[in-house]
Amino acid sequence: MEALIIQPRDKKQLSAIKAILKALDVTFKKVEQDETSYLSQSIANKRALDESIKQAENGQTVKIAVADLWK
Repeated sequence: MEALIIQPRDKKQLSAIKAILKALDVTFKKVEQDETSYLSQSIANKRALDESIKQAENGQTVKIAVADLWK
């Protein structure tokens, strides 16, 4: 049997998907996932994340004051 990973965009979609699965008597479970593993699912995101980590390790970072974050 296959397992599907469904990623709803918002709570409305999540509620609808849960209702459909329950109506079809399909078992499902909630799986918590940290942000890093979620972002690493996409090959492009994984490459960008790995590149950013390498840049940080090499000291290629930019410091931004908290007061300047939203300017």
